[in-house]
Amino acid sequence: MKTTLGISAENREIVAHDLAKLLADEFVLYTKTLNAHWNLEGMDFHSVHLYFEELYKQSAEIVDGVAERIRQLDHYAPATLKNFLQLTHLTEQDGGGNDSRSLTAKLLSDHESIIEFIRGTIGEFQEAHHDAGTSDYVTGLMETHEKIAWMLRAHLK
Repeated sequence: MKTTLGISAENREIVAHDLAKLLADEFVLYTKTLNAHWNLEGMDFHSVHLYFEELYKQSAEIVDGVAERIRQLDHYAPATLKNFLQLTHLTEQDGGGNDSRSLTAKLLSDHESIIEFIRGTIGEFQEAHHDAGTSDYVTGLMETHEKIAWMLRAHLK
């Protein structure tokens, strides 16, 4: 069945490809947030452990939302770890400590990287690819990451 969304097939493909990169970033961040939740140590363990749990649950919802947006554009979401690691802008980090300060700083850095990536796509989706829906979607997603980054940053002060 032909997809008619008012966006050309070529533009949908370009947007879906950028969303696939975003999905990979979101999935890697989700995994890193789980790592922080599971491996946290320190005097503030309980409160930060619960906070990281909130973050990974929110992250799981974001991953699902990005994948569904790709499907709305009639493309398939990448769904393997191999694909995610090939597409992501984020890096895996070993070591560096399992204290709340170290883990929070790592998560903050990744949220800020995702914010920068999204900010670079908003206008392009709208203007170059005529996809106001995805532009609006990622704007909301960027605002979510900005709020999380603000809260993570506040923990580090």
